[in-house]
Amino acid sequence: MVDWYRDNKLLKQPGYSTTLLGDNAVTLIEQHDTSKPLYLYLTFNAPHSPYQAPKEYLDKYANITDPSRRAYAASITARDDQIGRVVQTLEKKGIRNNTIIFFQSDNGGTGNKMLAGERAANVIPCDNGPYREGKGTLYEGGTRVIALVNWPGHVRAGATADGMIHVVDMYTTIAGLAGASTEKSKKPLEGIDMWATLSEGAPSPRTELIYNIEPFCAGVREGDWKLIWRTPLPTVVELYNIPQDPSEKNNLAAQKPKKVAELQKRANELAAVAAKPLFLETEFKAMLQRIAAPAAFPGEEFELNEEQ
Repeated sequence: MVDWYRDNKLLKQPGYSTTLLGDNAVTLIEQHDTSKPLYLYLTFNAPHSPYQAPKEYLDKYANITDPSRRAYAASITARDDQIGRVVQTLEKKGIRNNTIIFFQSDNGGTGNKMLAGERAANVIPCDNGPYREGKGTLYEGGTRVIALVNWPGHVRAGATADGMIHVVDMYTTIAGLAGASTEKSKKPLEGIDMWATLSEGAPSPRTELIYNIEPFCAGVREGDWKLIWRTPLPTVVELYNIPQDPSEKNNLAAQKPKKVAELQKRANELAAVAAKPLFLETEFKAMLQRIAAPAAFPGEEFELNEEQ
């Protein structure tokens, strides 16, 4: 594969990426000096399009007729097997009971074939249950994901946390567990230490979620209320009470103009201090150069000199 690197150097290594990542994680744990702390950030890309899996895993789901759904199920099983190998290696190394394991998804399942990159002949295999839409959107189907934490003797098995927790909370939570101070951080941290919520079931201290702030759209939640605001004309404003309407079917923006105004104000405050999107700046410069280029007619050629 052409996108497989180690230490920023191209690596030609045959195999299934999920297995290769598991192999590397196991090797790192086996070679680890247990007198020192271990931090392992393991990011499997499964399940992800293009939906593929080794034959041995596809054969486990021969009863699933659609090839995309079969490969989706197979890739999840392949990933789960590698997670199992990691846990077994921690046990063999004698550090399992002193290791906290966090598991989380990065986004909801894909619901749009344009985002999946799949041909129309195949169905999208993901299913976000009652939640609206999926990856690439600000709706709950794209942003509400599963997360687990495990630490024998410190987290009660089977316990659940129902309060709001954001991925940015992981840094602050892990730093607190490791005894690392975050007070001298060069930038203000958005994360909140969630250990009491995760380990003891304490109420979540988080009252706000920022789904996204971009020049063309924003998603902000404060308490029970979530605003989705698309700013290009015609403007679209949506307001949902998430605990009462987790499927986001009942837009209450017209009935709650004061709450909409409050959340729009918050979105504007965040946008005012956000860095400019580099992608949009680059595309805008390229667009200006295209506009300034001479007209091209069929059969003619011209050169477009774009700055890097």
